Amino acid sequence: MKLNYEPQPPKHDPYVALRQRNYLLFICGFFISVIGGQMQVVAARYEIYQKTESSLSLGWVGLALALPMLVLTLPAGHLADLRSRRRLMMSTMLICAVSCVGMAWLSQYRQSWHYSIPAMYILLGLGAVGGTLGRPARAALMPQLVSSEVFPNAVAWNASFYETASVIGPGIGGFVCARSIALAYLLSTVFFVLCSILIWKLPEQHVPPKRSGKSDIAELMAGLKFVWRTKILLGAMTMDLLAVLLGGATYLLPVFAEKILHVGATGFGWLNAAPSIGAISMAMIQAHRRPIQRSGVTLLWCVAGFGVTWIVFGLSRNYWLSFAMLVLSGAFDNISVVVRHSLTQMLTPDSMRGRVSAVNQIFIGSSNELGGLESGLTAYAFGAVPSVVVGGVGTVVIVAFSAVAFPEVKRLGPLNELKAETGKVELVQ
Repeated sequence: MKLNYEPQPPKHDPYVALRQRNYLLFICGFFISVIGGQMQVVAARYEIYQKTESSLSLGWVGLALALPMLVLTLPAGHLADLRSRRRLMMSTMLICAVSCVGMAWLSQYRQSWHYSIPAMYILLGLGAVGGTLGRPARAALMPQLVSSEVFPNAVAWNASFYETASVIGPGIGGFVCARSIALAYLLSTVFFVLCSILIWKLPEQHVPPKRSGKSDIAELMAGLKFVWRTKILLGAMTMDLLAVLLGGATYLLPVFAEKILHVGATGFGWLNAAPSIGAISMAMIQAHRRPIQRSGVTLLWCVAGFGVTWIVFGLSRNYWLSFAMLVLSGAFDNISVVVRHSLTQMLTPDSMRGRVSAVNQIFIGSSNELGGLESGLTAYAFGAVPSVVVGGVGTVVIVAFSAVAFPEVKRLGPLNELKAETGKVELVQ
């Protein structure tokens, strides 16, 4: 009797990216830098609210962080394609460290908020300058450290480490702030310096690009043109920009912690960490599973779920229900992060990854900070609860609009089959 054996698909190795030395150095540096950044922002938001008791002052934090992104992100992307991405990352981490040292000095020796608050905004902006200049270089460097087959796994682990750091950072930040806010800033400084040392140990990957003969302005705008032509990228980025601008309200968490849920500094720290608890859980699930197959439909449902969780959070008066909604918001957001980041890096030629990553940062990163400004302004005008609830409703409406306006997103298929061929990918029929 003849037996027929079906060929078995290759076994999925969930740790394949972590077995590669260069990626491991890269992700460890990224991990501790996120802890430092989270601690700095949590400490700043808590200190500013303690001194002013104004939700509007929290909105200005968002503006201070967003302005460098809006002004410098495109030049940063161009710089990441022209210069050593490794050296850019090292230098920008040191800029962030200087920002933290200045804030520690202000917190310790300048107690009058009339003088220290404007200076804090300036120093937060300086840190945002460092983060903005380094972010496209970091995003563009990662695909050089792993193969295209391993990249979706690396993205999943990247998200997992990011969210783990986002749990640890606010948790430590809230704990330390209850004792010494200046110490929280100094610990952030140490993490930024350690990140720079780890990146220094990576091999130099930079290959100077050939000059295209185009003007500097044309080169700078090439990333925008690429995204505009690639409708899948444009649709995913636009949906995230509008959804986070309306639906994200993390900058109002000090108000909810103090005035609505009454949980103090430690409870505030864990409310900040809650989205990351959900995100790291989902990131671990994604790292141990094969890449998402119907990624477009999944993206739409997850962004809609993100909006619903913020609606419930805004209406809740129970700490544990609020905490659970923030956990779910992080889980939904993590899936969309993996899909968007895979799209951005795998559909883009290496020579343009810095500039396209910069465009992605304008859409994604600035939406978080401008969303903080929007939340602060609307909360100041109408109250914190209406600001959060209406924003969540707006997010769901944006998803419905995006599904109609960008049908290419809805038909997007497996993430592991993406290729940098001018945005052409296999779509689900």
